[in-house]
Formats: sequence, C-alpha cells, structure tokens
Amino acid sequence: MKKEVKNRTAEDFAKEQREISISEFFLKNKHLLGFDNTRKALLTTIKEAVDNSLDACEDARILPEIKIIVEEISEERFKVTVEDNGPGIVKEQVPKIFAKLLYGSKFHKLKCSRGQQGIGISAAVMYGQLTTGKAAHITSKIQKGKQAHHYELHIDTKKNEPEIINDILVDWNKDRGTKVQIFLEAKYQKGKQGIDEYLRQTAIVNPHLDLTYTNPEKQKIEFPRATKELPKEPKEIKPHPYGVELGILMKMLQDSSSSKLSGFLQKDFCRVSSKVAKEICEKANLPEKARPKRIAKQEIENLMKAIKNTKIMAPPTDCVTPIGEDLIVKGLKKEIDADFYAAVTRPPSVYRGNPFIVEAGIAYGGSIPSDDLIRLLRFANRVPLQYQQSAGAITKSVINTAWRNYGLSQSRGALPSGPVVIMVHIASVWVPFTSESKEAIAHYPEIIKEIKLALQECGRKLGNFIRKNVKAKEQRERINLFENYIPELASSLNNLTGDKKEEIEENLKKILKKGLPELEKNGQTE
Repeated sequence: MKKEVKNRTAEDFAKEQREISISEFFLKNKHLLGFDNTRKALLTTIKEAVDNSLDACEDARILPEIKIIVEEISEERFKVTVEDNGPGIVKEQVPKIFAKLLYGSKFHKLKCSRGQQGIGISAAVMYGQLTTGKAAHITSKIQKGKQAHHYELHIDTKKNEPEIINDILVDWNKDRGTKVQIFLEAKYQKGKQGIDEYLRQTAIVNPHLDLTYTNPEKQKIEFPRATKELPKEPKEIKPHPYGVELGILMKMLQDSSSSKLSGFLQKDFCRVSSKVAKEICEKANLPEKARPKRIAKQEIENLMKAIKNTKIMAPPTDCVTPIGEDLIVKGLKKEIDADFYAAVTRPPSVYRGNPFIVEAGIAYGGSIPSDDLIRLLRFANRVPLQYQQSAGAITKSVINTAWRNYGLSQSRGALPSGPVVIMVHIASVWVPFTSESKEAIAHYPEIIKEIKLALQECGRKLGNFIRKNVKAKEQRERINLFENYIPELASSLNNLTGDKKEEIEENLKKILKKGLPELEKNGQTE
C-alpha cells in the first residue's frame, strides 16, 4: 500500500525559522573575509592586525613602531604576534573590538582610514578559534607607570558577543601599546602573495613606519622608516548629497535633529549652503520649514531628484591623505633597486559624492628582472592588495594604457613587459571594494579615468628617461663595437682600394664622431 505523503504547512516552516547572527554567517562564509585557504589566512590575520596598529598610531599622532613574530607551533599551526606602540585600548573596549563582529568607530565616519567595517581583526580571532580552538591573547596598556590589561577571548558565534576566558592585570615593560596573539591553522610560503612580500609593500607605502618582522624560519627582517613625517591627519566630513541613495536619505530624514528641511540639508550634508538648500527645496516643491520626519515617501523621491538636478560644489578633500610624490619615491628607493624612479599624485576627484585621490609610482632598471611582465603593486588607503589582481580597476587601467608609447613592450590585452615596477595607490573616504575581503577595487569610470591619467604621466617621465639614457646607451655600445672592428675593416679596404690604412682608419673614426655629440649631451660618453 502506497504511503500517503503529508503536505507541510506554513506553520511547519515557521518552526524552522530562526535568526542568524553575523558571526554565524561569516563562520560559514569565511572566504568572504579573506580566509579562503591556510596560506591566505595567515596573510589576512597579519594584515588586519597591522592595519589596526597603523590606524591607531596615526590617529594618536604617534610614529608607528610595529613588531611582528610568526612562530610555527606544528606543521600547520602558527602563532602570530603583532605588537605596536600606539595609544592602547581602554579595558572595557578590548573584548568588543577583538571578539565582536561589526563593532568599531570608523564605519559611520567619512574620512580616509584603513579599517572601516569593524570586521577584520575579530574575524581573524574567529578563524583562529575555529581552526585551533584556542583563545586570542590581547595585552593593552594606555599609560606609562600603570599595569597592562591582559585578556584571553573567544567569540560566542551564536550571539556575536565576546566570551572572556581570562582577564588579569600584568606588568609590561612598555609605556603604552597593544599586543595581539592569535593561534591559527595556516601555511607559510614565500612569494608574491606571501606575508614577506606583503610587509615589504606595506613598508613602501608607509615610509613613516618602523617595522620589525621575524618569520617562521626565525629570520629577523627590518624595514626602517624613510621619514619621520606622519601623514597629514584626515578630517571627517559629512556625506555629500550626490553620494546618498534614496533609502539612506529616508533614514537620514528620520534620524535628523533638525526641525526644518533647509536646516537638515545644511547640517547633515557637506557643501550645502542656505542658498543651495533653498534651491533644492524649490525644485522639490517642498517648503524650507517642512519637518524632516514628516516628509512623505513621494516627497522624498522628489527631494532626491531635486538634489541630482542642483549644481552642488564637490566635497572637500582634506578628508583624504595622499602619500605624496616625494615619499612614494623614497618608499620605492628604500625597497627596490632601480636606475629610475618617478611618481605622480593626481588632483582630488569624486565618485558618487566620495572624494578620492589616485597616485602612481614607477621604478625602472637596476636589479628588476627584464625578461618578464612588469610587476604591479596595488594599494588602497596605504594597504597592499595581494589577491584578485585581474578583477580590479587598477589592473584593467594598466592593461589599457598604451605602454609602447613610453618604450615598453606590450601584447594586446596584457600587462607590459620589461624591468619595471608600477605601483598605484587610491586614497578615499570609502574605497569601493568588490568584496568584504577588500582585495580589488570596483570598476567606477571616474576611478579608472584617474588611474589612467596618473599612469600616463608616469609613462611620459619613463619614456623620456628611456629615450635619453637607455637608447643612447645602446647606441654607445654599438659605436664601441664598431670601433673595435675599425683596424680590421681598414685593412680589408686597404687591400681592395690600395688607399693607406692609416687614412682609412682616420676617416672611419670621423664618421663615428658625427654620432657622438647627442650622446655627449646626454652624458653617455666616457
């Protein structure tokens, strides 16, 4: 007899529904945060800790000194220690910063910084907990002469709350700072996408950083700072009207403390004067004295259209801090042996109301390999982007630049080849990454345009160098080669023509000298 299949009801489905915490979601989708595999997990853990340390030091106007130790505990288990000389963290905040996802101070601020989402370091703690079962150890000290607070922490992934295993006071021979220790399953490997290269690139774009790194092979590598000049402190700005979407605008109206619409527009946005606010209200057919909280949905849509149709000054750019051309060159010289260096910092630009600045640097010759594709270094807010190179706007812009015009070989649809290192840095209040792992930058036309302009400026400088120096050097080598054969050539011509050998040699040397003035002008003669 066939068994009767009972239909399931909505009530049956309702019993299975339950809330998912953000920690549970990322626990199952750790690849979204940069923990795809054991090799990348090691890099991501160090990256997140270093980002936090650099941001903390710069916010406190302290020249950063960071020590990193990576120890191999067993074949696939490591202990990562990152220690800084920053301002430290107050006791109550330590558990939340390191053991609660989406907790931080920068998400709602519009200013240039490395971390913003409040996910990175707590995700590293969670990954370590998942793969080894061990707690993270955090030591922090905020004042000289006081003891440091030491925590051992887990994350309660069901509640997305910190689980404190140990909380004690300890002596720490340091004026102030924070030390993070995370145990994790990982793989150490050198190469272009390894932690050694990541830290080298970090030193290039952070020339004010003094970095000491001990790798799992117990080799101590030092990256001394190239300048004592801290980056200019970025200013926090209000959102620009052009960068706000309808849903965000609705929420801002509800949350505003302003009693009038014109006041809301001036207070909650940047670059909106009383005159601009009045113009927006008129175009939206809304009274300036309308209460923001009482504006209906259709009226908000009209307000949105009015904003788009009103000419508003671009946002201020003091919220974005570029590295600067001189310091880019210093950073490149410190870590890359080359014959020629150049850098360009573009004027500030805007995408969707967000200010950004593109910078590019180039190094040519020296010990850079000449028989391969160029090496491309990508950065966003002074952080190296190691993975997903082909997916981002930077690589696309480099490929679409005509490098043959500047003396390099390039196949269609590929990176150029030659003894060249190209770096591109984007500084912005909100970098449009393609994913939460922050490895590639989205293809915004405004950003691609600025990258190409920066690359072309660097390319022109490189082209001038190649024409004046490299090509002249090659010509000098050809002349020297021909000069070596003059006696033999003169002897052969003497046999054919009967002219004196000495006269033939003298005439051949005169011919050579006609090609020398340009070389002498460029400093290529001995």
